[in-house]
Amino acid sequence: MVTEICTTPVGDVALSVPELDVKSMYFTELAESFAALSLPEYRGKQVFSWLQEKGVSSYGEMSNLPQALRGELAERFPIYHCEILKRQISQRDETVKYLFALHNGTGYSNNEECVESVFLRYRYGDTLCVSTQIGCKMGCAFCASAKGGFVRNLRASEMLGQIHAAQRDRNTRISHVVLMGMGEPLDNFDNVLRFVRLVTAPGGLHIGMRNLSLSTCGIVPRIYDLLEQHLPLTLSVSLHAPEEALRSRLMPINRRYPLSELIPACRQYAQTTSRRISFEYAMIDGLNDSPAQALELAKRIRGILCHVNLIPVNPIEQSPYQPSPAKRIEVFRQTLEQHGTPCTVRRTLGSDLDASCGQLRRQVSGDS
Repeated sequence: MVTEICTTPVGDVALSVPELDVKSMYFTELAESFAALSLPEYRGKQVFSWLQEKGVSSYGEMSNLPQALRGELAERFPIYHCEILKRQISQRDETVKYLFALHNGTGYSNNEECVESVFLRYRYGDTLCVSTQIGCKMGCAFCASAKGGFVRNLRASEMLGQIHAAQRDRNTRISHVVLMGMGEPLDNFDNVLRFVRLVTAPGGLHIGMRNLSLSTCGIVPRIYDLLEQHLPLTLSVSLHAPEEALRSRLMPINRRYPLSELIPACRQYAQTTSRRISFEYAMIDGLNDSPAQALELAKRIRGILCHVNLIPVNPIEQSPYQPSPAKRIEVFRQTLEQHGTPCTVRRTLGSDLDASCGQLRRQVSGDS
């Protein structure tokens, strides 16, 4: 029984919802649409629960709705979901990589309208790494997501659909979500913010806001926009180099929003929200892994409420970069900590599936 419903978005930002995309609707929007059909509010609560909490993909599954109403709603309000095209299970751990088909306007098929997501099992709960775009525009040198180009932004319903599909497939409840799959979340700001509101909503999946992590390569204006929402999620910022020239070489976004602008934005974000920022740093052999660079990084982020995640870079096609040796990573870590910067080395999961950080890409074929 639904006792609480997410009725309105928190904050002042005006969000758009694709016309008739019912799974992307807040309850108030759904209720208004149902009221126009002279349907009582409790029907809206029932449908909202089926869509958001249970994650059904058809009205035929809504057993407490009259048959005639199910047919009418199916004609008026299509439900967009994700279909599993391919599933790969790691032989090393319990990681699962999914290739999901999205609706292409006529149906679900094995075409360019697909994304990858990764299910990860941790001691603190089951986690899904969710994609926010088909492809990516950012062009980071060590990341596979942009290699196939950018197709489009995902709707909130399609981000939710990744969670619902993984939960059904794994017979579990996802308790943590990381927006670190394909795409740059802040480049799809309105849809991502709508997803965040819906995935944390009472009456829906109701995942705790503190169990959400949003990763960005550093779109500075959007960091300030996110700050204004006062959301207690975790902001993860990809740095990968302490020098402007090297970061611009690795991450083209730095040419538009350099470290000299990004670091102050992160500082203000942490000060205003009192939330610790996670700085992501891919360790690349012989390029960004010297003790001197560790010292420079510590100086740049000194005084920010933060934590640094060191990530041995994951090899991808079309990239010459290789991970730093374990001993060099340890020296880098020790240097950061000696200068007051909390730091850990991220455990690599799913590397045998090309499912680790930077390895997700748009694929168009494969058997499940």
